[in-house]
Amino acid sequence: MSIESRSIATNKKAYHDYFIDETFETGIELTGTEVKSLRENRASLRDCYATVRSGEVWLHGVH
Repeated sequence: MSIESRSIATNKKAYHDYFIDETFETGIELTGTEVKSLRENRASLRDCYATVRSGEVWLHGVH
């Protein structure tokens, strides 16, 4: 089974408002409602940010 690699959501405002020195590609675990929202292109990264705790990256503020 082939998995398609594509961006579902991008925070375009971050690239406009900030200098992005480095980027990282990660995986994410989603629930059923989150998958449905992404498939319907209703994801918003406008006010989101990530933190690192105990070696894990946590994403906050995704709507």
